[in-house]
Amino acid sequence: MNVNGSKKILILFAHPAFEKSRVNKHLADMVRGIDGVHFHDLYQAYPDLHIDVRYEQELLLKHDVIIFHHPFFWYSTPAILKEWQDLVLEHGWAYGSQGFALKGKIFINMITTGGPEMAYNNEGYNRYSVRQLLAPIEQTANLCRMIYLAPFLVHGTHAITPDEVAVYRDEYRELLIALRENRVDIEKARNLPRINGPEAKVIQQLEMH
Repeated sequence: MNVNGSKKILILFAHPAFEKSRVNKHLADMVRGIDGVHFHDLYQAYPDLHIDVRYEQELLLKHDVIIFHHPFFWYSTPAILKEWQDLVLEHGWAYGSQGFALKGKIFINMITTGGPEMAYNNEGYNRYSVRQLLAPIEQTANLCRMIYLAPFLVHGTHAITPDEVAVYRDEYRELLIALRENRVDIEKARNLPRINGPEAKVIQQLEMH
């Protein structure tokens, strides 16, 4: 953590068809300009999928908030993020009786889905909420003694309008800055279906002095 108390944020971005993305390009361009945020495009860094485990572990150690930013592929992550988990989260380092490297770090999924929000519930055609489908990743974070927060969700990307993209972009930026400045209600954010949207209200305003 920085000496001034602000948090450093690492975004692990994975999109195998980034050039075709209608939404993620706008979000990625925005986050690259925020102080304290390191945007790490895994497919760009490892086009052959040969992940540098030690480098990735060093990155994790230098940051306080870890974000998996990705489209929802088959109710999970793109392949490189699964490979990243398999290799980087080593026993004795990230978990196990001697694995404390990630203890206390905040973890969030930032996810885009092609399907609409109504598809992700017990009565929708996907049968489960996104939060439920993320249970393996949530438990991975828990096993690594991290603090798992509700996901940031962008639904319906196949039909999304530019104005809607702008709203999500602004929400994402506001959340990242609030995380950096320790202005997120962590306990509330742990238990919500999603961390964004008007019903979430997890960001605390700056106190005036």
